Amino acid sequence: MENFHIIIFLLAVLISLSALVERIRVPQPILLVVAGLLIGFIPALPDLALDPEIIFLIFLPPLLFDAASQTSWHDFKADIRPISALAISLVFFTTIAVAATAHYLIPHFGWPLAFLLGAIISPTDAVAATGIIKGLNLNRRVMTIIEGESLVNDASALIAYRHALTAVLTGNFLFWEASLQFLVVAGGGIAAGIAVGYLLVFVHKKITNNSLVETGMSLLTPYLAYITAEELHVSGILAVVTAGLIISWRSPEIFSYQTRMRTRVIWDTIVFLLNGFVFILIGLQLPAILKQVVNYSTKELIGYGVVISLVTIVVRIIWVFAGAFSTNVFKKKRTAGDPVEAIPWRHIMIIAWTGTRGVLSLAAALALPLVLHTGKAFPQRHIILFLAFVVIFVTLVVQGLSLPWLIRVLKIKPEVSEDREPKELELHIVHNTMDYIDRDLPVKLNAEAKTTLKNKYNARAEKLSREIRLHEKNEGKDKPAPLTITPVQNAQLEIAKFQRELLIKLHKEGAYSDIAIKEVQRNMDIDDMKLDLQIPKEEEGGGV
Repeated sequence: MENFHIIIFLLAVLISLSALVERIRVPQPILLVVAGLLIGFIPALPDLALDPEIIFLIFLPPLLFDAASQTSWHDFKADIRPISALAISLVFFTTIAVAATAHYLIPHFGWPLAFLLGAIISPTDAVAATGIIKGLNLNRRVMTIIEGESLVNDASALIAYRHALTAVLTGNFLFWEASLQFLVVAGGGIAAGIAVGYLLVFVHKKITNNSLVETGMSLLTPYLAYITAEELHVSGILAVVTAGLIISWRSPEIFSYQTRMRTRVIWDTIVFLLNGFVFILIGLQLPAILKQVVNYSTKELIGYGVVISLVTIVVRIIWVFAGAFSTNVFKKKRTAGDPVEAIPWRHIMIIAWTGTRGVLSLAAALALPLVLHTGKAFPQRHIILFLAFVVIFVTLVVQGLSLPWLIRVLKIKPEVSEDREPKELELHIVHNTMDYIDRDLPVKLNAEAKTTLKNKYNARAEKLSREIRLHEKNEGKDKPAPLTITPVQNAQLEIAKFQRELLIKLHKEGAYSDIAIKEVQRNMDIDDMKLDLQIPKEEEGGGV
């Protein structure tokens, strides 16, 4: 009961501080971590320990699923090479660099412990990364690479973590076994996510006119994917991410506008609460950690933490620029064989600087056993926890606060085409709609009704054209038919159906970004809702 009172207090703090985020212009994760840190030093409050099992089972699946569902599959696939390089090779390179530093810097810090520390702090955090870059209007490719890396690098880090922990507990480590296990765990996690994702796509297609059931299923999806994979002893995290990408990719086909509007509101609320609560809990951990670190002076602890943090940051910068140079991303012109355009060096710097660590690293550190199988205390556990916290604090708070300043110094202009592209997509649909009215509309209309319909879309086309010209200058299966409807309403239903099918076709072709697709889809949802309210309905009864 006492912990319940603390949770309510923390939720009140979360909601209050979130209301101030826009006024003080500090990213929400940073504000909440600092708040949690300050709250943790209040003497009257008992320690609220962060249970790693709760993090891995309750918090991570929905947060990762939501992040994956907001990621464009087209963009993710186009940048799979840099994402893979960061998510696999950089994780292992960071683990080795941090291990070498910790081994030679900290007295009595053996190689197994050093590799364990490296594995804990090597992965970037999807939740933290999304929270930091949100609202900065970065280049879409930059955001895709940063978010994509943080979504899939957890498997690499957890494999390294498990084998380093085994080496500490048993003294044995086999490189070939670790490599084989990585392939099995990662591949199995992806396969489990594909199976769960397509199974739920099939189920969603069978559900009609029941947005409440579909919303409930969407909330269960990340847990189904995670638990299924973990039961098979493969990566639950990769399973959740894979299922999220698949369902996001197929969502225009399987969800009605009612379901999309309902689920978005519910998911936004749940993610807001889980996200904020996690970051407050991160800040709360430091006081308890400091009480347990007794063999080192404050000066030594701060020195070790700063050095490990600097190594983590510098290694990422070197690796990102070296990888960019080796794949010729700096070249000025595209060649015929290049699938995507080169990334400017300024944007490469943003990718290199945005290596935020978060809840996964802290949960992995807290999951370390208290004792060895011999009954002795786990060696250096408390300093590992402290160093993990310092790296999280530096990469999240210090780098996060400096990111807007770095964007200004590098003179990176905000991405302005994202407002224009949805208008271009909508204009394309409007032009095709007018052709559809003239040639293929199955509803027979008299000349006056047809003119009224076409005038509506002509006016919309003119408005969109004006807005697009302004941007250019600045830049240099819905519900079944009701019982009785007018011919114009019937025509509007057919037009809405045609527009949906055209949007799905364009989505599959990848002609427009997911950002544009989702914005136009949201506008269609609103239009469909308005039309739906005007049409008399049969008595509803949802079902599968």
